Amino acid sequence: MVLVEDLISKYGKNLNLKPIAGLRGVDRVVKGPEVQRPGLALSGYLKNYVTYRILILGLSEVSYLCDLEKDLQIERLKGVITKHTPAVIVARHSSPPEQLIAICEKGGIPLYCTEMHTMDLQSKLTLLLREEFSPILTAHGTLLDVFGMGMLIQGDSSVGKSEAALGLIERGHRLISDDIVRIRVREGTYLEGSGPELTRHLMEIRGIGIINVAHLYGAVCVRDEKSLDLIVKLETWDDTHEYDRVGLEEKYSDMLGIKVPFHVLPLKPGRDVVLLLETIALNNRLKGMGYNSAKEFNHKLLETIAKRQKESDDIMQSQKKGSKIEA
Repeated sequence: MVLVEDLISKYGKNLNLKPIAGLRGVDRVVKGPEVQRPGLALSGYLKNYVTYRILILGLSEVSYLCDLEKDLQIERLKGVITKHTPAVIVARHSSPPEQLIAICEKGGIPLYCTEMHTMDLQSKLTLLLREEFSPILTAHGTLLDVFGMGMLIQGDSSVGKSEAALGLIERGHRLISDDIVRIRVREGTYLEGSGPELTRHLMEIRGIGIINVAHLYGAVCVRDEKSLDLIVKLETWDDTHEYDRVGLEEKYSDMLGIKVPFHVLPLKPGRDVVLLLETIALNNRLKGMGYNSAKEFNHKLLETIAKRQKESDDIMQSQKKGSKIEA
């Protein structure tokens, strides 16, 4: 649930919002990520008008209202501002009409003004609301920035996730969150991971306890959030399981409707886990640039097989021709 006061506390300064009236209603609920300008509704055409969105009035709307007679102005304002309206914002530093101030104050509807241009305000506020209303989930694992790739390391308890993450941090990679990772959809196209405020920059190492990565390795080894680009699951090596040795089969994990590349990394004594994790990150970057080592190898293999098959067919044809000449 998103309240008007939450939005003001987070983004009020960024949007340069100044309170005018109706501040007792800051606990009103914003029910959707959309904002709207009144448009034709100010002329009295209220069909399909949505009343539960934040209302933005620009210079044109304010000028139009000021040209109306007092009674008609009140009528039109009551048509677009109802008990369901969460808040009203007047853009372009326009002076809100007295009737607008009175209606908002009487109904307890927060009224703000800003110097921002109307279209800039509408675009920016819509983007901020979409982020507030974007889906979110909590995942168990350790999220790091490895060569610019957001890598979520998962696996069973005590498999070695934190130790592998610590090895990556020692090599200069950055920690986003350990144990609990909050994942959110951004702009409807990609995922972003972050950690809870309470455990930010902290790691739990069995046998040592809680360590502060920022204090031990410096602020350069931590960051607050990162896009989630791939997931690596660590598991104990199983001799009965046949692991992929070529990498032609692309595996994905679905999170909040977005597919994320997924890798299974089997562990056993002697394997350099940190090096393997770095290799996975680099290989994933290459794939993003359009270069796939496994597919290139497969293409060359098929070309070699086809070439040898052609050479074999040519030899067979030559042998048949030689047999016919002798006969």
